[in-house]
Amino acid sequence: MQALILVGGEGTRLRPLTSTVPKPVVSLVSQPFITYMLEWLRSHGVDDAVLSCGFKADRVRDVLGDGGGLGMRLRYVEEPEPLGTGGALKFAEQLLDERFLMLNGDVLTDIDLSAQLEQHERTGARGTLALIAVEDPSAYGLVRLQDDRSVTGFLEKPSPDQIDTKLVNAGAYVLEREVLAGMPEAGTNFSIERDVFPGLVGEGLYGFPVEAYWLDIGTPERYLQATFDILEGSVATQIGSRLADCGLCLVEDSEVAGRVLPPAFVGRGCRIEGQATVGGRAVLGAGVKIGEGAHVESSVVLDGATVGAHSTVSGSIVGPGVVLGEHCRIEGGVVLGEGASLGRDNALAAAARIFPGVHLPDGAIRF
Repeated sequence: MQALILVGGEGTRLRPLTSTVPKPVVSLVSQPFITYMLEWLRSHGVDDAVLSCGFKADRVRDVLGDGGGLGMRLRYVEEPEPLGTGGALKFAEQLLDERFLMLNGDVLTDIDLSAQLEQHERTGARGTLALIAVEDPSAYGLVRLQDDRSVTGFLEKPSPDQIDTKLVNAGAYVLEREVLAGMPEAGTNFSIERDVFPGLVGEGLYGFPVEAYWLDIGTPERYLQATFDILEGSVATQIGSRLADCGLCLVEDSEVAGRVLPPAFVGRGCRIEGQATVGGRAVLGAGVKIGEGAHVESSVVLDGATVGAHSTVSGSIVGPGVVLGEHCRIEGGVVLGEGASLGRDNALAAAARIFPGVHLPDGAIRF
C-alpha cells in the first residue's frame, strides 16, 4: 500500500523550534515527529511513502533517507512553491498508484487505517475521508453523512445554530487515482478539501467516522500535549510501548545522581546532578545536562541543552544546545530556540519565545 504525506509547510506557529529545523523532523520524545506517522502507516501495511516537501526539503531527506531503517520505501517530491493540498497531490501524480492514502503530515494519530481501507473497498468508493468528532467543531469544517456513510455536504466554520454533527475532517484519505483526472493542471495552487471533495459529493465520496487519538501538533502547546500523551500512552506508539514496559520511566545510558519521576524519558548521554529532579511529564534529549538542585517538569529539553544549577523549567520547551544559567525560572509555555543562552537569574513566563542564538545577560528579564 502507498501513502502520500503532505509535509511542505513552514511550521510558522511552532517557531522558534522550526526556525532552524523543518517541522517534520522536529524531535518529539526522542525521534523525528514524522517517524510516528511512518511507523503508524507501516503497521497498516504501507510500504511505499511519497513525502511532498517544500520548506527545507533537503533537511527532511537527510534525516529520513530512503526509509530502509523504517522498513519501507521513502521517495520525495519538492514543490517549487506552496501549491495547497490539491496542488501538492497533483504535483505528485506521476508517482502515485491506482489506490493510495493521502495524509496531512502535521497530525499525531492512531486511526485504524486498515478498517478505513476495508470500508473503502466494500463501498466501491472513489474517496473515503477519516472523520473524527470534536467537542467544539465551530473552528473546523463539518462533514455531513447519510446512514450509508456517503458524504452529503461540507460546512466551513459553522455558527452554533448550524452544528448538526461534530464530525470533522481528520486529514487521512483513501483515494482512487481517477479522482485526479478532473483536477487543475500540475503547478496550480488549489485545495482538495475546498475545491475537489465538494464536487465528489454523490459521486462515490464516503466518510469513515472513527474513535481514535488525533492531534495537530502545530503549536508549542499542542507539541507539549503530544509529548505528554506519548509518555502516558494516550496514543499508541512504539516508544509508548517501551515506556509502558519500564513503568513510564525510560532512562537510556545516562548518569543520574538526582531523581527521575515518571512519566519521563531521558535520552542517551545525559547527566542529572545531585538533588535535581526530572519529571513527571518530562523529556530530555541526548546529551542534556541538568545542574545540581535544578527541577524540570512538564517540559521538553532538547539535545545538548544545559539547565543550570537550581533553575526551574516548567511547562516549557528548551531547544537544542540552549544554555540556561543558574537560578533561572522558565515556566508557562516559554520556548527557547536553538543555541539561545540565558545568564543566571533570568525569569521568563507567559509563553515568551526566545529565538535561536539570542543571548540574555544575567538578570536581563524578570517576569
